[in-house]
Amino acid sequence: MNLSYFISKRISFQRSGGFTGTIHRIAVASVAIGLAISMISFMILGGFQQEISQKVYGFTGHFQVTKFMSGNAFEEIPTSIDTDFYTNYTQLDFIDRVQGYAHKPGLLKGDNEVEGVLLKGVTPSFDSVAFLPSMVEGRFIHFQDSSASNEIIISKRISNKLLISTGDRITMYFVQDPPRFRRFEVVGVYETFLENFDDKIIIGDIQTIRNLNGWSEDQVGGFEVFVKSIRNLDEQAEELSQRLDFDLKLTDVKNKYAEIFDWLELLNNNVYIFLGLICFVAAFNMVSILFILIMERTQMIGILKALGGRNTQIRRIFIWNGVRIIGRGLLIGNGIALVFGFLQSYFSLIPLDPENYYMNTVPIYWNLPVFLILNLVVLVVTTLVLFIPAIVISNIQPIKSIRFD
Repeated sequence: MNLSYFISKRISFQRSGGFTGTIHRIAVASVAIGLAISMISFMILGGFQQEISQKVYGFTGHFQVTKFMSGNAFEEIPTSIDTDFYTNYTQLDFIDRVQGYAHKPGLLKGDNEVEGVLLKGVTPSFDSVAFLPSMVEGRFIHFQDSSASNEIIISKRISNKLLISTGDRITMYFVQDPPRFRRFEVVGVYETFLENFDDKIIIGDIQTIRNLNGWSEDQVGGFEVFVKSIRNLDEQAEELSQRLDFDLKLTDVKNKYAEIFDWLELLNNNVYIFLGLICFVAAFNMVSILFILIMERTQMIGILKALGGRNTQIRRIFIWNGVRIIGRGLLIGNGIALVFGFLQSYFSLIPLDPENYYMNTVPIYWNLPVFLILNLVVLVVTTLVLFIPAIVISNIQPIKSIRFD
């Protein structure tokens, strides 16, 4: 057996009591707590990013394709589903699906209140399964084969403002020439906690908008494009824009809702700064603790030198000791973080205020590559700093150290 490793095992905290054992436990705790907090931070950050991104993308698609138009009108200029883009989009491997939509502003009238809303008309190809997590009451609309469905889904916020719920019938007025109105039945209530959607958007049949605008059966306001992976959105946007008809434009949803995605990027920066501080504290603790252990073992160092021990050999004793501390700290830290993530994922122990955080519980995202990188970073940083206090051993003189008290 390696002599340095053998001695490091003999002086480890498992075989030491009193002061030495306490120092070892403090060292293990500092590494474990630092790693656990880092992993939990990335779990929560990833959960926020995934949860909010999925809500936005699930409501709007990753890209939107519409006709060129001036200004920021709520209504789109109609385009046909017979365009080259829509008939040939399956040739692009990164596209998952494309669905048509249209918007129409109007006034939704309750018993005592009137609310300005935006009717989003969707087609039967709308992915109601992906939208299901946002549903809090009722069901999705049923489409009619030969006529427009009079069913709509409203947000919980609009429901609370107008004091309406599923099963109620409500009138929506459309400002056009001549003015028109439609009677709808509320069949479902959704909630995303995102003001951009919950404050103004209700979901209905696109055929209603076609009838109001005098569009033909093959016309829609635009297309929502869903991709299979969001890792290369910029490259996908460039390739997609080259396949569009000359009168169509591509809108990246990240740019359309820049305030939401910029906020998520700011969270990234905060976590990286936090990780840097934790690594610095963990490294500082390891240096300090190793200095203390060297001072406590000064007499042992002197005896080993007197018996012919080389400085390199003695340094390895404390480096091995430090590595054992780091290994135990990493093991405990991973255990703490994984247990916390499991409990929060399945039992939602920590609630949130949805008005401020867009969700009602702390989200957890399991990202194994990130966990491995965190472990590697903490291991490398703390192991490298072990060589700093070990250099002090070279300056210890055997006679003075043996008499050291």
